[in-house]
Amino acid sequence: MHRITTPVGANLAALRDHNTALVLGLLREAGERGASRAELAGRTGLTPQAVSKITARLRDGGLAAEAGRRASTGGKPATAIRLVPGAAHAVGLHLDRDEMHVTLADLTGTPVAVRTAPLAFGAGAEAVLATVQGEVAALLAETAPATLLGVGVAAPGPLDHPGGILHRVTGHPQWDGFPLRDALAERLGLGVPVVLDKDTNAAALGLARTRAADSFAYLHLGTGLGAGLVLGRGVHRGARTGAGEFGHQVLQLDGPPCPCGSRGCIEALCLAAVAAGDTTRAARLLGVGAANLVRLLDIDLVLLGGRTVLADPEAYTAGVRDALAGAAGGAVPVAVAPGGGRTVVDGAAELALAPLFRTTGGV
Repeated sequence: MHRITTPVGANLAALRDHNTALVLGLLREAGERGASRAELAGRTGLTPQAVSKITARLRDGGLAAEAGRRASTGGKPATAIRLVPGAAHAVGLHLDRDEMHVTLADLTGTPVAVRTAPLAFGAGAEAVLATVQGEVAALLAETAPATLLGVGVAAPGPLDHPGGILHRVTGHPQWDGFPLRDALAERLGLGVPVVLDKDTNAAALGLARTRAADSFAYLHLGTGLGAGLVLGRGVHRGARTGAGEFGHQVLQLDGPPCPCGSRGCIEALCLAAVAAGDTTRAARLLGVGAANLVRLLDIDLVLLGGRTVLADPEAYTAGVRDALAGAAGGAVPVAVAPGGGRTVVDGAAELALAPLFRTTGGV
């Protein structure tokens, strides 16, 4: 397994305090242009002296660097500070029922390297852990990152996010109660935090960085159907992290049985339509569920993703848009999520990156 080292002067634990995270979050937003110490102080509410101490630590640790000088407004031109994207990285894993994606992302969330491999989720824990271990080892051998912040894992739900434990994954009840987060942390042996969340929540976290809307739903139709919810710019997981089980709302009381144990779930109906080649019906069913969600939560935007949607994005976007017409007080925009097939795995990397960053009003 590739060994991760920490650069001289970089104390990542010391960089995780609230004020430092605020500054890092603003530098991340500022991009290559960077931000001056005065701008950082104004946006964080910190004193200029506190900002100077924080940015000095960031520069000493290699996470920040000078980005040139601002135009003078009468005094000495201010020096801008920018984030150094390659100073540290995070691994993102998307574990689907039949394949896995792994990425190494820099501090901006930009993928540095990606890998895809078949995954037999139904084959059990040992087979899945072995596949993940091999793919992560290969990725790190290719890229040799100096500093690794953590590993974010996006998996089918439902699951216990704080505990890192899978529940009864639809179609794979044998995973119920399995401590996937801790098992992966031990198997990978990297000595960094591992964070587990639902695939849809991971995608929603990544998408929330774009600030496209304060409240939106990400609907993912692939081997299953689920939703990631962002309410008030924060990912909504619920008290028991069970929010977003969108696919198991019952649309037909006497409908076909669903592997979850109910009948007539939108997931069962939608996947049956997909299997029959009836894209129009699948899109309409997805739209009916989306309309229910809009009426319930009054969200601002619906984003679509997943391999089934991406195979015919125009049809699904049109079907959902038609169903949403008149569902709320005004038209709710519908769009395919930016990132395409990488939406979930990029969000998985964000699970590991997010603790380093905070922004005023951010996720």
